[in-house]
Amino acid sequence: MRRILAWACLALAILITLFPFYWMLRTAITPGRELATDNVGLLPEHPTLINFERVLGLATREETRAAGGSGANLDFFLYLRNSLVYTGLITLVQTLFCAMAGYAFARLRFPFRDALFGLFVAALMVPPIFTLLPSFAVVKQLGWLNTIQGLVAPSLLMTPFAVFFLRQFFLGFPREVEQAATIDGAGKWTLFWRVVLPMTRGPLLTLALTTAVWAWNDYLWPLLIAPGEETRVLTAALGIFLKQSPNTAPDWTGLMAGSALSVIPVLLLLVFFGRRLVDSIQFSGLK
Repeated sequence: MRRILAWACLALAILITLFPFYWMLRTAITPGRELATDNVGLLPEHPTLINFERVLGLATREETRAAGGSGANLDFFLYLRNSLVYTGLITLVQTLFCAMAGYAFARLRFPFRDALFGLFVAALMVPPIFTLLPSFAVVKQLGWLNTIQGLVAPSLLMTPFAVFFLRQFFLGFPREVEQAATIDGAGKWTLFWRVVLPMTRGPLLTLALTTAVWAWNDYLWPLLIAPGEETRVLTAALGIFLKQSPNTAPDWTGLMAGSALSVIPVLLLLVFFGRRLVDSIQFSGLK
């Protein structure tokens, strides 16, 4: 009975977690004119894909208005490209530099090492909203508004949590392996690239996945620093799309269709690498 009760509680938790995603898809396939008069059933009365077509730019303005849409424009593929570039740059570069910093704090000896790491740990206590205005001022003075470099500048190299996370793993890395490589003539740089990094793929993948999901869902900083059409990311574009509705009611069907499409890249990432993420957490000893 305890096992049955445990599985029932787990199934209920999964249902509560996934239901908002289901309702997002249900709203996305509901015609706009029927949304206000819908019977709020589990399935729409007349499901349609017109909302996905107009978000992707495959429907004319007349078809959009006939389906009950607002007629607002959304250059989905341009914003998708910007989000992929933004997420990819931050994930790759930040993971690499944080691995280098974490290994340096764990293994190398240099002046004020512990004090400098203490500053990193203290930075974990600072809410990100406090650094938003100074970061904006610096990016503006550099002339990087509405540019990719302005988007990625504050978080491109490293974050305190990532350095702390990898340092803790490197502290538990077996020194015998490093000593054996040193005896074979490997220097610090060769030791890091040829020995340490290949053996830390699990923690690196964990950090890369969490960083990618965070960067993909980031909204406030991209909205503030890159409001232009050419550099706007998908999350900010969906917010602007909602405000473009000329109707009294927001265009919920179009917004839910765009949101459902924006989830696909992260979902594919977790499907392909989720198993390795679980294995890496078990290998790292995190419970």
